[in-house]
Amino acid sequence: MHHLGLIIVFWYGILHAFGPDHLTAIADFSIGKSKKKTMLITFLFAVGHGISLFVFAKLLESFNISDKILSYGDVISSSVIIFIGLYLLYMVYSNKVHLKKHYHEGVEHIHIWFGKTHDHKSDTADKASAFTIGALMGIGGVRGMLITLGAIESQSVDLSMVAAFTAGVMLVFLSFGLVILFVNKNLLTTQKNVRRIFATAGVISLIVGGGMLV
Repeated sequence: MHHLGLIIVFWYGILHAFGPDHLTAIADFSIGKSKKKTMLITFLFAVGHGISLFVFAKLLESFNISDKILSYGDVISSSVIIFIGLYLLYMVYSNKVHLKKHYHEGVEHIHIWFGKTHDHKSDTADKASAFTIGALMGIGGVRGMLITLGAIESQSVDLSMVAAFTAGVMLVFLSFGLVILFVNKNLLTTQKNVRRIFATAGVISLIVGGGMLV
């Protein structure tokens, strides 16, 4: 029964990851990044998501929390997406999104960054932000996880279940990361395209986040 439960939770992780808010967040963080950074960001997002869900599910299973209170997790997730959308639009329309090309050993490299100058500190911040945003949005998945556990007659959230859930989420996130890599390689080649794509990502974030609040 435990193995069946892990399979169900794994599939729940896959279905959960297909939520437009999660894919939007992955896109927002991965656009303009290298292959290595994109894969690392999606990995950290999934891990943060799984850990957050585990911690809050363990806390909530010990208390009789109403569905209304649990629904506030969705408000947190949607608010995060809206904030990211507003941030991207601000960076675009204040001309703080930059693109620079250079060649190294005959291979063209493109760097895209926010702000005045590009440094490696921003790379570290991106990784920390991806983990943190994943953790915040994990709160929104607690209700679904508890419902899923109820369906398989399990009253306890253990690490194996969280690992199965995280694996399902990570499978979708990494696959979607490959789509973003295609966009990065083939479309983010001019400053004009960079502005358009980041602006589009910002608008989509507002639509998705706003739609979740309705």
